[in-house]
Amino acid sequence: MLQQARSRWTPVAWAELPGLGTDPLGEAWGAWLRSCERPGPTFAALCADVRRLNQGTDEQRRSWMLERLQPYRVETHQSEPVGLLTGYYEPVVEASRLPDARYNVPLYRPPALLHQRKPWYSRQEMDTLPEAQAALKGREIAWLADPVAALNLQIQGSGRLLITEPDGRQRMVRVGYAGTNDQPYRSVGGWLQQRREIRDASWPSIRQWVAQNPGRVQEMLWANPRVTFFQEQPLPESEAAVGPRGAQGVPLTAGRSIAVDPGSIPYGTPVWLASAGPQLQLQRLVLAQDTGSAIVGAVRADYFVGTGPEASAIAGRLKQPLRLWVLWPR
Repeated sequence: MLQQARSRWTPVAWAELPGLGTDPLGEAWGAWLRSCERPGPTFAALCADVRRLNQGTDEQRRSWMLERLQPYRVETHQSEPVGLLTGYYEPVVEASRLPDARYNVPLYRPPALLHQRKPWYSRQEMDTLPEAQAALKGREIAWLADPVAALNLQIQGSGRLLITEPDGRQRMVRVGYAGTNDQPYRSVGGWLQQRREIRDASWPSIRQWVAQNPGRVQEMLWANPRVTFFQEQPLPESEAAVGPRGAQGVPLTAGRSIAVDPGSIPYGTPVWLASAGPQLQLQRLVLAQDTGSAIVGAVRADYFVGTGPEASAIAGRLKQPLRLWVLWPR
């Protein structure tokens, strides 16, 4: 048994892993190759084999895994092996480089003196206090038309902007996570549920409520004091088909990257994931390549679904039981 800060790992036989013989491992290999761009010391020695097997068959990959890796069931310190799977995605949002009557919701870079005040101003204070607004002046990356889309972008932690430049040209850029105001995260869906405004805390339910209650949107937004700051990133054609860079520092792969609590599972670890629910039936190899402020606990993962509205439809409703096995070098 191996102890981690927030979990313990129990060695098991490969036969315990559901779907081991049927998962198309080639789909996951690209994600593993990306982890090998920035491997931790535990997995660096395996990366030559991982690269070689990129040209192999699924049977060759499976045989190599069984020979070189040992599966461990991830559990809480109280021996509970079942946790929670949620989903996240990369939004695509229209934006403007300059504000106008329509585009009036700013996305900010971190303020220059962010770390001199902890926590920094809350969302409501940023909207109302002159000293907060003065600290943010000139830090705008772009302006959005929809405050709820801006909130969603902050919760997802990254996204793509179809941005209109001052000369009228449109281009796609990526914005990535660059920090927060260190305020606590509070779910606006949970806030609405507590007030019996909605039945489930999914994004479709939240958006329906927003459409019906336009005069209360600001109140809802202020219920979550945390604000995410961004950095603008280029989006070359070579990265157009992959996701944003996660906490490991490598691009995420739709359906094969997860965000984890690094106190339970180190970045770059191959993980066997099993989850069954109304949204997805999953028994597959994934890579631990990201984290998030709400991803805390032993058996906890956020599943990167992909980019755009189709991914949004799945990620916004994904909330189902989860089991995890780390695959650790023998």
